Amino acid sequence: MEYRGCKIPEDLYYDIENQVWYKLEEDGTVRVGATDVGQTRAGRMVNVRIKPPGKHVPKGKPIASLESGKWTGPIPAVIEGEVVERNEKLFDQPDLINDDPYGEGWIARIKPVNLERDLKDLLTGQEAVRAMKEYIDREGVECKG
Repeated sequence: MEYRGCKIPEDLYYDIENQVWYKLEEDGTVRVGATDVGQTRAGRMVNVRIKPPGKHVPKGKPIASLESGKWTGPIPAVIEGEVVERNEKLFDQPDLINDDPYGEGWIARIKPVNLERDLKDLLTGQEAVRAMKEYIDREGVECKG
């Protein structure tokens, strides 16, 4: 799905207000990244800090922080868990987040503590698309596509 040039994959889970996506992996882990809308609003990434593997990230606390020329901010974890992998490529190429936010620009993988509980705080499918469109309209976002 695409809206105003912004990609909105319907198979992901979203934290709309923080513009973070979550993908359930077959091995039970969850991949985390910034949305197309989020990276567009932030601008070209110049620096990334990601919690190391083995680190527990409580719900609501940052799993990473991103820095662009005009913005610095956290990527808060809606899904509590332990970091099992971080995208090491981002340390040399933080703008992968801009170029491929749902692919090569993923940020980390976590092993969730209570996935069923935490998924209730996220949106997916048509509900997520509807909420994302409202956010895009409200914030006046236009992605480059």
